[in-house]
Amino acid sequence: MQESPQQAIERYLRSGDHDAHFQSWPGDNNVAQARYGGAALRQALISAVHHRTAHAELPATPPERDVVAFTRGKVAPMVQGLFPVHEQESVLDVLGRSVIFLTPATIDAVLEQTPWLSTAWDLANLYLAGIGAELLADDAPNLLGLSEGTTCYLSAEYLGAPGRFDDFLVHEAAHIFHNCKRRTIGLRETRRREWLLEIEFARRETFAYACETYSRIHDLGQGLRSRQALLAEYSQGPMPADDRVDVDEYLDILREAVAARNGWKRILARCSPPLGGQSHLS
Repeated sequence: MQESPQQAIERYLRSGDHDAHFQSWPGDNNVAQARYGGAALRQALISAVHHRTAHAELPATPPERDVVAFTRGKVAPMVQGLFPVHEQESVLDVLGRSVIFLTPATIDAVLEQTPWLSTAWDLANLYLAGIGAELLADDAPNLLGLSEGTTCYLSAEYLGAPGRFDDFLVHEAAHIFHNCKRRTIGLRETRRREWLLEIEFARRETFAYACETYSRIHDLGQGLRSRQALLAEYSQGPMPADDRVDVDEYLDILREAVAARNGWKRILARCSPPLGGQSHLS
């Protein structure tokens, strides 16, 4: 039996899942059904978020800041370490405009405009978690940030007091390198260089975590001994709770990066696909 529109809404709110053909919704054709059903699901999602935050203690609005300049400052060392000088400004321009903080002022527009309904559901939970509100489902993913295409979404909590070795902005920005094609931003593309960086599919999370942690070690330490001491300190703490990351390999990559003249290049070398391999799966 075909589910009713109300049942479709309830299923989407509790799981993020929906019928890709929107058959529950009225319309003269598939396009009309998709437009009507998609709008209904997004509005229901926004209403659910408002309901869960009605009595929550919302965080103060982040202080006014130039988000582009802030982001560029965060990612500049990574870009300078990974790209030749003549490409750096193009990459910094993309990354500088990539970040959206999820706040009471931005969340409605984000949920309305993000292309995929499944992503909108994840972002709703990311926002709710960031303000300590009830999630839409007990098994909703516990995200610290999310990147899609060339956009990075971060909780306003990021601007608070992150862990000593945490930088979710750098982590999510690192994913843009394998999501964005070089020709999209006007860079020369070759048969073996289609994406900004060629990252082996299985090591994308390892690459992002390594960039995140190395960026903090790089910022906090001056000189080899200082950075080795910071890595030793980091190694005693909790490791990424992510089954896509081999912790031993991850720490070995960081050891190589800390010891190298250009640690960013060592991280890339360890996470690149084998010669002749394919780095991007559709």
